[in-house]
Amino acid sequence: MLLARWAHIVVGIAWIGASFYFIWLDNRLEKSADPRLAGELWAIHGGGFYRAEKFALAPPAMPARLHWFKWEAYWTWITGFFLLVLIYYAGAELYLIDPSVMALSKSQAIGTGLGSLIVGLAVYEGLCRLIKNDTHLAAVLFVLLATLAWGLCQIFGGRGAFMHYGAILGTIMVANVAHIIIPGQRRMVEAMAAGREPDPKDGLAGKQRSVHNTYFTLPVIFTMIASHHAFTFGGRWNWLVLVALTAVGALIRVWFVLRHKGPAPALPLAAGIGLLFVPFILLFPKEEKTGAVKFEDVKKIIDARCVACHLPKPTFPGLAEAPKNVLLDSPERIRAQAVAIHAQTVIGKAMPPGNLTKMTEEERAVLGRWVSSGAAIR
Repeated sequence: MLLARWAHIVVGIAWIGASFYFIWLDNRLEKSADPRLAGELWAIHGGGFYRAEKFALAPPAMPARLHWFKWEAYWTWITGFFLLVLIYYAGAELYLIDPSVMALSKSQAIGTGLGSLIVGLAVYEGLCRLIKNDTHLAAVLFVLLATLAWGLCQIFGGRGAFMHYGAILGTIMVANVAHIIIPGQRRMVEAMAAGREPDPKDGLAGKQRSVHNTYFTLPVIFTMIASHHAFTFGGRWNWLVLVALTAVGALIRVWFVLRHKGPAPALPLAAGIGLLFVPFILLFPKEEKTGAVKFEDVKKIIDARCVACHLPKPTFPGLAEAPKNVLLDSPERIRAQAVAIHAQTVIGKAMPPGNLTKMTEEERAVLGRWVSSGAAIR
């Protein structure tokens, strides 16, 4: 698990870094005196000077060695899918299914998850081929992504819904590389080798999908880290939080892409920052009812719903140690974890995972009042 996570982070950083760099490079090219060039750029980094040139279509002769950028994308998806299977499918009862949202069997949940990846990619690809105007395409995609966010949150628990939303975007991104960008580049190389002029359509299609990928990047990163912050996915309006932060990430990238070309209009950046207030308002904790709560009532809830996992030697099947080493087997330890209990069970509702122990809303309210009143042991 640790090795898979580490590999996913490393290759993901490599892919995102390369993607961001080439978007920046393409938009920073300066006009060249050479008519064969679409632009050129001088840069300095790491104590050395670099000169980058972009040909309008292709160089006059094939270079002896040509570097391709694809395996960063492929391995990001491979390691990500492995983690999806290892965590969300093998542990579907914990991380994917929430009976209070929809009572699914494990096979139904896994089938729906896999199906969403395939259908999401197919719909995106169809729209890209059908709608030629990029502005119209962006508007339609946003509406469909908002619908997707809502739909996933009606089927899966919040954690699983967020992760599948990000996985769908990630699958689209890697498919853009594997089925549009790289094949187009291969055709360009083959045309050069045969002495033909490359088809400019391949370059235009590759550029379009690269731009799509850069706009998807920040929303994908958000969904990856959101799984560690229950307050983002555990609330009633989790789907709207997801939609708002998708728009925020895309708009901020729009501004950066425009900024690469020179002075950029402030509207995309201002709109992105302004939209941050939407999740802020939705996620702001509501004022909870206060009132005296006996600690013995709190301990009964913890013992019934939480303690099986949070013992020095957990009794819950499959656990060798308490998650994150959080122990709740004594009054002192329960009191020490009061803030975390509030965040995970009352605000985020991420615990118990998949609500396996069937904690009720009344019990969550008791825990909330206990923390709000000072979490004193009485």
